[in-house]
Amino acid sequence: MTLKKKILIGYGVAFALMGLVVVWAITNLVSLGKATDAILSENYRSILAAENMVDALERQDSGMLLMFMGNMERGIVQFRENEAVFLEWLARAKDNITIAGEAELVQAIEADYGIYRKQFSALTDLRVTGRGALKPAYYQETIYPLFAKVRGVCIGLRNLNEETMYAASVRAGHVSRRAIWSTALVAASALIVALIFSLLLAERIVRPIRRFMEAARKISSGDYTVQIPVETGDELGRLAGEFNQMALQLGRYHEMNIDQIISEKNKGEAILSSIEDGLVVFDTTLKVTGINPAARRLLDLGFTENATLQCADILPDFQVCDLIRKTVETWVQPNMPDEQRIIVLPEAAGVRHYLFSVTTIRGRDRDLSGIVLLLRDVTRLKEVERLKSEFVMAASHELRTPLTSLGMSVDLLLEHAAQGLAEKDKDLLRAAHEEVHRMKALVNDLLDLSKIEAGRIDLEFESVAVSTLFEHVEAVFKSQTDMKEVLLTSELTGDLPKVRADANKITWVLTNLISNALRYVSKGGHIGLSAHRIGPHVHLFVQDDGPGIPPEYQSKIFQKFVQVKGQEAGGTGLGLAICKEIVRAHGGAIWVESSVGQGSTFTFTLPVAP
Repeated sequence: MTLKKKILIGYGVAFALMGLVVVWAITNLVSLGKATDAILSENYRSILAAENMVDALERQDSGMLLMFMGNMERGIVQFRENEAVFLEWLARAKDNITIAGEAELVQAIEADYGIYRKQFSALTDLRVTGRGALKPAYYQETIYPLFAKVRGVCIGLRNLNEETMYAASVRAGHVSRRAIWSTALVAASALIVALIFSLLLAERIVRPIRRFMEAARKISSGDYTVQIPVETGDELGRLAGEFNQMALQLGRYHEMNIDQIISEKNKGEAILSSIEDGLVVFDTTLKVTGINPAARRLLDLGFTENATLQCADILPDFQVCDLIRKTVETWVQPNMPDEQRIIVLPEAAGVRHYLFSVTTIRGRDRDLSGIVLLLRDVTRLKEVERLKSEFVMAASHELRTPLTSLGMSVDLLLEHAAQGLAEKDKDLLRAAHEEVHRMKALVNDLLDLSKIEAGRIDLEFESVAVSTLFEHVEAVFKSQTDMKEVLLTSELTGDLPKVRADANKITWVLTNLISNALRYVSKGGHIGLSAHRIGPHVHLFVQDDGPGIPPEYQSKIFQKFVQVKGQEAGGTGLGLAICKEIVRAHGGAIWVESSVGQGSTFTFTLPVAP
């Protein structure tokens, strides 16, 4: 039997019991109605007839009294009028004989009333014949006893019907009480039966569901061997069979998945162990949850497990931990230039330089579940960079003296011997002069850059107003901008604070950026200087409406000797690299935003003066 049929049968039994109660209640109501009908239809009309007959009889008696008092005409009329009424109600009483003894009383009323009428006729005959006046004694002796007898029988008829009505009322009360108790008994019995049946049916349906719940609880706790007994062939029984099959498949999948997880875990551990770079995994509370052997070696942690390590326990540079904490709070990976992602860790033979990167780990719902810190050893690269800088510095220094001598010789030839040379030879001397001066500028730039990279350049920091810097460079370039018909303007936003900077070095940066813009801005163009404060830094902008920089060059133009292809304008390719190192020495950053054909905007930051 299906579960649907069981539920329908349960409701059917309940509805059948409700129907039984309704039928029984209707039967009792019909029986009570019949008893009430009997009271009204069988007795009430007889009582009404008796009452009206008594009333009519009393009026007739009043008519006779009028006759004895001498008012014959009025007495006769009153008697005749009420005689018709009496006879009418007497006829109704005869038609409504329904109880024992009622017929005899009606016959007695009819017989006695006949005698009473005869006495009235006799009185009227006496009046007609004129035999004499009517005497009151005759009324007392003859008429009144007949009146009293007929009236008494009528009252007896009324009392008989009243007693019968009362008896019927008593019976109706018994019927109603019996109906109430029997209906209550039947309803209570039906309710008890329905309740017991509902409890049994509910238990039969809920018991398998409880087993499902218990089995699901065991499966969620990892017990996949649970099985539910199949006791019925209904939907719950079939569901139990499917559930058992599902538990079996889950158990098999769990075993297979565990093997796969272990395999993947071993594979991941092997990969992490083979990586020469240090890897440290943190959770969202900055607790160390994973670390590879390379990281253990470079952080000098050993190979013992320690489940209580925090970021500050293994990294001496607190700025890295602050960066990781900020990443956890914002869920955004930091975007920093390489030079700001270097940390120095001490070791027995000196110090080593590491390039770090912070990467977020996302869960299934894209929630942040952890942070990966990668430490790449760049000590060798740093050393190579240092040696290269020293070599460039030494070579540039050695080249400066011969280039100066060569330049002086070319200048002397152009000044004293050029008049006797052919025009072609003069052009060669002029080309040599330009190239010698270009080589001298390149050597000077290389020396300056090498000093900055090596940290040998002295910076004289002071509180400088940005407006002073802008006014100085505007004065320097006034003649050049007028000559090229380029508009150079400056704009300061709000109450701009002073910056902490070396005024000469920052002026050199602005001069270099404006000089680059002048090379590429066409006649009638515009170069704009502006600045505004953002947090603890002031951002300085140099904007032009030149040809712009292609996207592939925007991330490389601050490197040494990089020039935009097709836009070389006689520079050395070192100016922006020097600008980058000077801004970096001030604790700021520099970048460019440009669109081809729409100009470029160079931006660098300086810290606000305390």
